[in-house]
This record gives sequence, structure tokens and C-alpha cells, in this order.
Amino acid sequence: MLIHPWDAAESDEWRPFATAQGFGHLVASGAGRRRPVIVPTQYVLDGDTVLIHLARPNPIWPALDENPYVVLSIAGDWTFIPSSWRAIGDEDPAAGIPTTFYGAVQLGGTAEVIDAPEAKLDLLRRQLAHLQPDEGNVDPSAHSRRLPGIRGIRVPIEDVQAKFKYGGNTDEAHRLAVADHLEHRDQPGDEAARAHLLRRLETNDRRDSAQCPRR
Repeated sequence: MLIHPWDAAESDEWRPFATAQGFGHLVASGAGRRRPVIVPTQYVLDGDTVLIHLARPNPIWPALDENPYVVLSIAGDWTFIPSSWRAIGDEDPAAGIPTTFYGAVQLGGTAEVIDAPEAKLDLLRRQLAHLQPDEGNVDPSAHSRRLPGIRGIRVPIEDVQAKFKYGGNTDEAHRLAVADHLEHRDQPGDEAARAHLLRRLETNDRRDSAQCPRR
């Protein structure tokens, strides 16, 4: 993933994004395969560990036997920015360069496959606690007859790549103009993209202020 300096994540900026998305693609390359196994899946970020469970017939298991290193690819909060939005003042709206705003996080680590019944139950309980903390549900052990049909995956996070592409290569005036357009357009992703844009603009302002020498 290409990450320009102005799109790079600040510190743990990736963490709330990955937690909130909750859905991604688990990629297992295996060994000597022409095509990696890519599984769209719900996941839970539990501290520095990714928790997943998948059906036993899933094609990912042989690939994990060959090579347990996996990447969970997460992307979201995206929206298209048309040409005219990239122009302000006397600039020609037709000459603006259209783009797409989005966030993307890739979490890599060595997967541990979980087959022991009690360990699978613990994983399911942790997932439920994250996904529906306020909704009453029976303990997963109540469905113990179905437990052999799934396998768990625990991935301790070993490396993180994160990108937040929200106009960081343009000045404040141009970004605020885009934020204004996003506020008045009602398309999926607009509200989240605007929040990222303003948050990162504020973060940049704080960092720039901290780097200015005191007089």
C-alpha cells in the first residue's frame, strides 16, 4: 500500500478506525500458490489481537497450514470528491483534480488456529462482548452441538500499515472547502470522511504549533 507522508497515520490513529469498521478481508498467501486465499469476514480487535471465527469448510485452513502469516485488510469511510470541490476562489472548477477520500489499515501477524472447545468458547464470548455488549444472549456453550463446525483464529498484531487519505496534500483552505461540500451532500461516507478531514486538520495544527519555537 502506497502511503504518502501526508496520509500516514499518527500514532494509534488506526486503532479506533479498525475497531469501528469491524469487517475486512483476511488474506493468507499460503506457499507456492498462484492466488492467495482472501476471506471477507467480521472480526473483533481485542487489545493487540484480532479475533476471528470461520466455518470449518473455509478454504483458508490449508493456506494457514502452509504459511500462518496473514494480513487483515480493512478499508472504509470512503467518498468520492469531484473536480469542482478541489477549486476555491478564482480557480477553475473544471480544472480541479477529482479524488477519493478513504481510510485503510492492514494488520499483519502470525495466525493461531483454535480448535480446543473451551478456547473456541472463550473466543466467541470475547467477540459477543465487543459486538453486542448490551444485548442479552445465551452463553455460546448453549450451542455446543454446532461448535465443531467452526474454527477460531487469533492473530497477535505484529505490524501495522495505516493510511488516511483525506486531502492532507492540500492547504487548509482547500480542505475546509471540501469539508463544507461534504457537510451539505448526503451520501454514504460523507459524514465519516468529513470527520476524518477535520480531525486530521486539527491534529496537524497542534503538531505545527508544538514545533514552532517560542519567542
